[in-house]
Amino acid sequence: MSLEIKVPTVGESISEVTLVKWIKHDGDWVERDEIIAELESEKATFEINAEQAGALKVIANEGDTLKIGDIAGSIDTEAKRPEGIPVAKEAPKAAAPAPNSQQPTTEKPTPATDIKATPVAAAIIADKKIDLKTVTPTGSNGKIVKQDVLEAISKPGRKPGAELFTRNERPEKMSNLRKTVSRRLVEAKNTTAMLTTFNEVDMSAIMELRAKNKDKFKEIHGVNLGFMSFFTKACCYALQEWPAVNAMIDGEKIIYHDYCDISIAVSAPKGLVVPVIRNAESLSMAEIEKTVVQLAGKARDNKLTIEEMSGGTFTITNGGVFGSLMSTPIINIPQSAILGMHKIQERPMAINGQVVIKPMMYLALSYDHRIIDGRESVSFLVRLKELLENPALLLFGKDPLKTLLEL
Repeated sequence: MSLEIKVPTVGESISEVTLVKWIKHDGDWVERDEIIAELESEKATFEINAEQAGALKVIANEGDTLKIGDIAGSIDTEAKRPEGIPVAKEAPKAAAPAPNSQQPTTEKPTPATDIKATPVAAAIIADKKIDLKTVTPTGSNGKIVKQDVLEAISKPGRKPGAELFTRNERPEKMSNLRKTVSRRLVEAKNTTAMLTTFNEVDMSAIMELRAKNKDKFKEIHGVNLGFMSFFTKACCYALQEWPAVNAMIDGEKIIYHDYCDISIAVSAPKGLVVPVIRNAESLSMAEIEKTVVQLAGKARDNKLTIEEMSGGTFTITNGGVFGSLMSTPIINIPQSAILGMHKIQERPMAINGQVVIKPMMYLALSYDHRIIDGRESVSFLVRLKELLENPALLLFGKDPLKTLLEL
């Protein structure tokens, strides 16, 4: 009996997907529930599992665009199981050690210090403090020889082994995800009255708080204390004070949200994705950090579901991790605003008539002027600055001493 492998329904608005990769190949034996192929829609990457055990027949090719319901392949369930492959009930036991056996190669790449080198080459590397990533080993068994080191020194800045004066071009088909990102960015520019306002924040208090408590925080909560939880928490307070920044336009109506679903822009291998932290206003700092780690990990592994990337009332993007000092982020439609974080850089600041060096970060708020006025956008950033420069306010959004005195 031949069992057809059809492209499953992955979302109401998705009509086609791209077959990215066959995990199993034509003629391979597959077990029931084993992952056999990877598909990519305009929103996410997902997998196809075998419904029954049998021999795989590949019909669609990698890179093909398939409609929902199209046949990608088939499984011959009456094929004879190859010798040496255990029966289905034993398959999980045989497959279980696989993840652990792969960890040394996927999670622990050979560090530069473990690369073998001849004594002369090693001496030059140590003396010149050469980055081993710039050296291409040509000796036997991957050993670095003297000439390899001299080659790296004589041609600094050039990728090892790169061809000189090449003018090669490499056309590649644009993925569905990249097409969607492109379309949405252009749509945001063309359909919104986008404007960006800037401010800067002194990160001294947050950096001091993190340095003092990060070890204890990780010990208790099992996750690192990063900047994202501070910014998410501060944004939630500011969004509830300035609800227009947390709203969106729907036809001739404005939809206001009493909750804060914060989208976090993440650079994934196949493009920009924005997973959502649901009800961030109700989460603790540790819960926010755990959610960020979980979503970022799924993004890197292309495991995010459509539900995890759908919705969102406000977006935070951090270009600072790539070294960006200032930028004007583009709104993540249909949302009405996006906050851009940037690199923390020490700068001279005038404080009480004195020049003091402070770790400063520029903040950028891009917003849709159709729904958010200048007063609201500027006030939102000013409130954000106040909260971040006084982390004690993040406890419940107010100054504890002023609250005590009912001021």
